[in-house]
Amino acid sequence: MRHRRPTVADLLSMKGKRQLSMLRVETLDEADAAERAGVDLVSVPPSLLSPAFREAAPSVFAFPGLEYGDLVTADEYIRAAFQALKAGGDAVYCAASLQTVRRMRDEGIPVCGHLGLIPSKATWTGGFRAVGKTSLSALEIWRQSKALEEAGAFAAEIEVVPGEVASAISERTSMLMLSMGAGTGCDAQYLFADDVLGANKGRVPRHAKIYRNFAADYDRLQQERIAAFSEYVADVKSGAYPDKPHLIGIEPAELEAFLTALD
Repeated sequence: MRHRRPTVADLLSMKGKRQLSMLRVETLDEADAAERAGVDLVSVPPSLLSPAFREAAPSVFAFPGLEYGDLVTADEYIRAAFQALKAGGDAVYCAASLQTVRRMRDEGIPVCGHLGLIPSKATWTGGFRAVGKTSLSALEIWRQSKALEEAGAFAAEIEVVPGEVASAISERTSMLMLSMGAGTGCDAQYLFADDVLGANKGRVPRHAKIYRNFAADYDRLQQERIAAFSEYVADVKSGAYPDKPHLIGIEPAELEAFLTALD
């Protein structure tokens, strides 16, 4: 039986003591599976949060992501953050400015930031590639981590950074560090459910580990879907559907009375 859902204070008390598991989930089925599997943390789209989400995953700590670019001003971020927390989130994932992070922290909103490869800002670091492979680049990530910490973030995802660099930063910050392709020296390991399940038909990141082959299952199901639809179309054309078992009957006397009344 799972324990109660952890708080921010609980998570921070675990820093450096054990590795936490984290997944990006986007459906209630995935959330339910994460709960049953004992996953500690999940990242979710805010739209997934609902009483049904918490019924499916009562014990996982959830980070709803405030999509960068969909929101602009600090007031918009704060409003969206409160809505997400009210809907069942535990902390918000935010790649906005330090001023926005500071404003949310001042309101008591737990914020998780982003370091290293930040997809929405990848143009500044050379595109979708590893970050922190030179001393200057690594020092810039360190500078950003301290700025994020001072702004009040309690956690940060550090993405596609050399493990030695991420470990050194994690040792020197109070933030809970969530590793996505940044080694085991952080506090949590973070993967997308699509990659774990083998459902991603696009480029699979180097740090991803595939545990199942859902893509093949989806392809098989699609072929079965096409076959079923084709058989249905053929039955409609031939008159095989609907057949007697699919129809509603009427007593002969009632039908005769109805037809008589029509005439």
